[in-house]
Amino acid sequence: MADYSTIHMETIYLGGKEYHVKTGCGPVSVIVYGDKDKPALVTYPDLALNHMSCFQGLFFFPEAASLLLHNFCIYHISPPGHELGAGALCQDEPVPSTEDLADQILELFLLRLGEVMCMGVTAGAYILTLFALKYRERVLGLILVSPLCKGSSWTEWLYNKVMSNLLYFYGICGLVKDCLLKRYFSKEVRGSAEVQESDIVQACRRLLDERQSINVLRFLEAMNGRPDISEGLKKLRCRTLIFVGDESPFHAEALHMISKLDKRCSALVEVQYCGSMVTEEQPHAMLIPLEYFLMGYGLYRPSQLSGSPRSPLSPSCIAPELLSPESMGLKLKPIKTRI
Repeated sequence: MADYSTIHMETIYLGGKEYHVKTGCGPVSVIVYGDKDKPALVTYPDLALNHMSCFQGLFFFPEAASLLLHNFCIYHISPPGHELGAGALCQDEPVPSTEDLADQILELFLLRLGEVMCMGVTAGAYILTLFALKYRERVLGLILVSPLCKGSSWTEWLYNKVMSNLLYFYGICGLVKDCLLKRYFSKEVRGSAEVQESDIVQACRRLLDERQSINVLRFLEAMNGRPDISEGLKKLRCRTLIFVGDESPFHAEALHMISKLDKRCSALVEVQYCGSMVTEEQPHAMLIPLEYFLMGYGLYRPSQLSGSPRSPLSPSCIAPELLSPESMGLKLKPIKTRI
């Protein structure tokens, strides 16, 4: 169980507070933004990323920020050792499994929160989906970006093993960065010999320099050994909204996942000319689907809001017609967006 007597808190920029909580699988960083009386939105980033490199584009996009920050208190969870300024984790400690990481979320919030909304990207989307499957009563909804649900294929397993060896022997070297950037972004923003990398890719490359290679290696090994959770997806009780870029390496995985979910309460948004990290590459493409999705919980942007945003979220307030795929944007499927 999480040890709340050992919480270390410090104030960070923009009024957020960072908490370091000791759990059964080691210390975890949680950065909190907003009013804790509001419903909780929990985020979990992809491999080698944290909230700064994975969700900053979405939360700095004004319309999306007003929608999310007005209605939620944001809890940014970092995978172990992925927070800003993290030191190297002990190599002798056993590598936590994906089950351990999902249980860790429960430890963090069991004593402080009720039901939560979850937003995750790729590896983070897998961890939050697993959390929702294990603790269905704790999750109101899932917002997943380029998610995973199957176990590692032989191709992915071998690719990750090569990257694991590079991390072990050479650290966060140029080749590892290139592999990770290919995982995150479309070819268009990654540039080429003739075209310079975009600003978001250059910023991400710089942030990767701050990661400890052993910490990334441990999360990669956990994800490489993940179980297939496809068959359990029908048991999910919460509504699910999936975003995926049509140039993401995990595009087929997202299509597989949506095929396994209950079609009455799930929707897929395919974003054109985009890689896996829609939150950074094309955050504007997420706004309208997010608005429709949150309308089902009675949540709106401030200009449209007449009631109190402090009212707890409750699936019982969802009108039946808002559970239909059409109400969530699927009448336009696949939604192709590009600025």
